[in-house]
Amino acid sequence: MRKLAHKLLLAILTIAFHPAVRAQDRPNILWIVSEDNTILLGSYGDQFATTPNLDQFATESIRYKNAFSTAPVCAPSRNTLITGMYPPSLGTEHMRSTYPSPAFVQFFPKYLREAGYYTTNNAKKDYNTPDQPDAWDESSNKATYKNRKPGQPFFAVFNLNVSHESSLHEPLPALKHDPEKVPLPPYHPATPELKHDWAQYYDKLEEMDRQFGKLLQELKDEGLAENTIVFYYADNGGVLARSKRFMYESGLHVPLIVHLPPKYAHLATQKQGSVSDRLVTFLDFAPTVLSLADIKVPDYMQGGAFLGKQQKPEPSYAYGFRGRMDERIDMSRSVRDKKFRYIRNYLPNKIYGQYLEYLWRAPSVKSWEDLYKAGKLNAVQSKFWEPKPAEELFDVDADPHNIHNLAGDPKYKNELTRLRNANEQWVKSYKDVGFIPEAIIYDIAKTTPLYDYARSGKYDLNKIAATADLASSRNPGNTQALIKALGDADASVRYWGATGLTVLKAASGKVALQKALKDPEVAVRIAAAEALYVTGTDKPGAIAALTDALKSDNPYARLQALNVLDLTGKDAAPALPETEKISEQKAEMFDYDIRAAKVLLQNYKSSK
Repeated sequence: MRKLAHKLLLAILTIAFHPAVRAQDRPNILWIVSEDNTILLGSYGDQFATTPNLDQFATESIRYKNAFSTAPVCAPSRNTLITGMYPPSLGTEHMRSTYPSPAFVQFFPKYLREAGYYTTNNAKKDYNTPDQPDAWDESSNKATYKNRKPGQPFFAVFNLNVSHESSLHEPLPALKHDPEKVPLPPYHPATPELKHDWAQYYDKLEEMDRQFGKLLQELKDEGLAENTIVFYYADNGGVLARSKRFMYESGLHVPLIVHLPPKYAHLATQKQGSVSDRLVTFLDFAPTVLSLADIKVPDYMQGGAFLGKQQKPEPSYAYGFRGRMDERIDMSRSVRDKKFRYIRNYLPNKIYGQYLEYLWRAPSVKSWEDLYKAGKLNAVQSKFWEPKPAEELFDVDADPHNIHNLAGDPKYKNELTRLRNANEQWVKSYKDVGFIPEAIIYDIAKTTPLYDYARSGKYDLNKIAATADLASSRNPGNTQALIKALGDADASVRYWGATGLTVLKAASGKVALQKALKDPEVAVRIAAAEALYVTGTDKPGAIAALTDALKSDNPYARLQALNVLDLTGKDAAPALPETEKISEQKAEMFDYDIRAAKVLLQNYKSSK
């Protein structure tokens, strides 16, 4: 009898602690994700917005006033969300790339599935690394939590794309929001196209709000509201020019509203209906979901849970990054505390408003550019079309649009130094591989995930980052050090040496740069050619080297060369036959060299 009782007890315990059984006591978690919008909602103080459903939802939830995407564009930011990792540490920072993650990095819904959850995604992925389809029970435009087993908890994602950038590509003839009353940021001139695009965008946000309300009502109709924790957030800022893709509040500051029903209210330190000023970034989302589901957060994740049983102390800073955006190369890093945003521009010679085929589909962008070319803008409105400073510092309370750069103001020296040091510490602690030119990353990734490469002993980050700092600081006193860097054994150091001479337009580097035109690494040859062209010291040699680079089988070498050739106007003539060959290739998802080739050909024709 005693043996029978013992066996019965063991059976009960086995069932009780089986993941599928335990999961029934865990909360459902619903993510409702809008695309390309910053905090332009009534609940965040925007009086022009028409967002009644989200505004009501905020009164019953926790509204986070300091939530930030890690990148101001979708694919890299979604990589952060799905991995809980910082893309510059993974080598996944560049827009729409598929560089591999290390083997131990699992898309976090896998951990939920293993614990008995039903996981669904409807429907966007865009994770900027090879997919892991087994993260989901369902992932399609029909995926729904309704297909789970009876009593099975779910983690469901619904992506609302109505406010996506593409919604502005075709002007609508009739609008709900009045273009003549729409509030314009100070950096946008009041062109008819800008006013119309802004009003149309507010219309799209209103429709997004309606779709959000429908999903919330559906949850209630299913009788699931009292057992479901609901997140609403946007995947990055946006969407008119100078928001999405750019390192300002308009590109990185996102709405985040989280509702915990009474049953799970104890998993938050704040009450529903309150406002939190905690710094939160996309690094924290995966750990937070696992914490809410009472699943151990993997040690490799780089963020910290802000809800649930595994909450971490609030971080001091929110970090952001920018790499290549579509067919245009750039590199910036950002640090945000509760009052200041610091931006470090590592390619300050490149203007903010580099031509992007996709961005220019919105009529408003060209209208802004045309006024700049006509000399009809003030200094604030003109800045977007001009080269960048090495550093930017903004008081986001006093200057929410980030138009007054305080980096050169002695009164803010201490803040500048503090945030500069925070950026340097972050870059080094997570072994940021973004300092490697993408043409080199492309070759490394064929055999080794960049995360592993950074820890292999082959990546001298301290030397490379120090050279990048010299290269981007706009200090002529660094000229000789940059010339010396051209002779370094490390190709990335040589690349930054050449890039620095471009930034400074340093003609004294001619001999070293001409030697670098024969460098074994194509990314260095292209960077040297750019410096020789910009300084005017050897334009024929530069064009010849760039033309030769177009023959490379490395698509990002071709793209780098095309980015430089686009600056050369009529001088690009010798490169046109190779450019034509690239433009005639079949365009697929990763066709950025093809886009850049077509733009170069168009620009050349218009320059004649």
